[in-house]
This record gives sequence, C-alpha cells and structure tokens, in this order.
Amino acid sequence: MPKEKYFFDSGTTKGTYNGSILAYLKSKPVYFDTLTRVIEIAGMNDVLDKQNVTFFAPTSSSIYKSVKGLNAYLRQNGRDTVAKLEQIKPEAWKELLSQYIFKGSNKLKDYPQIDTLNMAAFPGQGYTSMSGRTMNIGVRFNDAVVMEDGVEKSRVKYAGYRQLYIAYIPNYADPKAGLINIPVASSDIAPTNGIVHVLTQEANYLGAWKSKHNFGFSTNLFINTVQSYGILPVTP
Repeated sequence: MPKEKYFFDSGTTKGTYNGSILAYLKSKPVYFDTLTRVIEIAGMNDVLDKQNVTFFAPTSSSIYKSVKGLNAYLRQNGRDTVAKLEQIKPEAWKELLSQYIFKGSNKLKDYPQIDTLNMAAFPGQGYTSMSGRTMNIGVRFNDAVVMEDGVEKSRVKYAGYRQLYIAYIPNYADPKAGLINIPVASSDIAPTNGIVHVLTQEANYLGAWKSKHNFGFSTNLFINTVQSYGILPVTP
C-alpha cells in the first residue's frame, strides 16, 4: 500500500515511516514544505526529530491561510505586511506550533469518544500540549448508514467510521462551549519517534490544495499571537 494512502484515508492505522517525524514531513514537500520552514524558524527541529511526541500536523496551506489573514489585517490598519515567514518571530511560531504537539505516542484508539452534538455524553478529553495549553481531543464515531437509490434505508448510531478531532478551547471556564474543532484527515502515521495525525485539507476544482484549517486555530488567534511578540521589518 503506497504511503499516499495514509494521507488521504482517514482512520488508517497501518502507516509506518522509517525515519523521524521531521524526516517524514520533509519527505512530503507538497503538503509540508512551509511547515518544515516554520519548524526550523521556531527552533523546534530537535523536538520533531528526536523526542517522542504526537504531532497533529497542519499542512502548509493552513499557514498561508493565516498569514494571508494577518496581512489583510495589517493593510487595513495601514501597516507593512509580512513578506517573509522570518519576519514573524521564532517565539510566536514556537508558541503556535507547540499547541499541536503532545508528549508521548498516542494513536486514534488511545483517545475517547467525542460527539460535538452531545458533549454531555461524549465530551472527548483535555490534553496538555507542549505550549502548556489544554486542547480537547476525541474520536467521532460516525453513524453507519445504508443508502438505496439516494434514499436512506437504515442508520445505526455510532457504528460507522471513526475520525479523530483536535479542538481549541476558547474558554476554560466553560470547556465544552465554542470549541474550534479540526478534523484529522489521516491518522496514526508512525515514524520512529512518535505519531503524526495530519489535519484536513481539500482540493478545489482546479486540483489545487487548500486548507479547512487556519494555523493557530483561527485567524484572530494567529494575529493576536504574532502581534504579542512583534513583527520584524523586511531584511534585504
């Protein structure tokens, strides 16, 4: 089975890679070239090359999406835009990236059930990321549905395919409210030093990849984090 299957087939549990998490990301430049640049700027190469971690990997398109939103905000406020990723300080990139990284190796089977429409029964669980921020992680058990001629014939609750989610918790005082839920497109990729879960992206009608996810979990959160550390001027 080719490695590309692991990227597109949500829930796959047999993907292995003979190399570190960082090496795996570098082997997929179409999806992760910008991400690996950001990892280097943040000074986090060793974390993903040597430490045992679980990484919910955002694709490069999610980073461009948030940087584009940042530049729109800067233009609206009469400020110079970001032309190079290096203008965003390493400390900002590290804080943002660390929200996607967790100590130890955790596969889909290691996480509890989540039902975003019934959080009282299946709330997922809080896990502390390397940034120190608690994120909600859980597995959505989809219904098993039988269709016939476009008509639903039967449905069995929670008996369908399972999909992993990671969520940003906006308000710890009410951790089940307003979660920013991000689905995983491909789970349980196993490099030699941990586990990679790749976050969802999709192709448009021209075949180009775009992201359903904003790096930092929302454009506003990304902008606030970048501004809190300051933006460097363009260097020749």
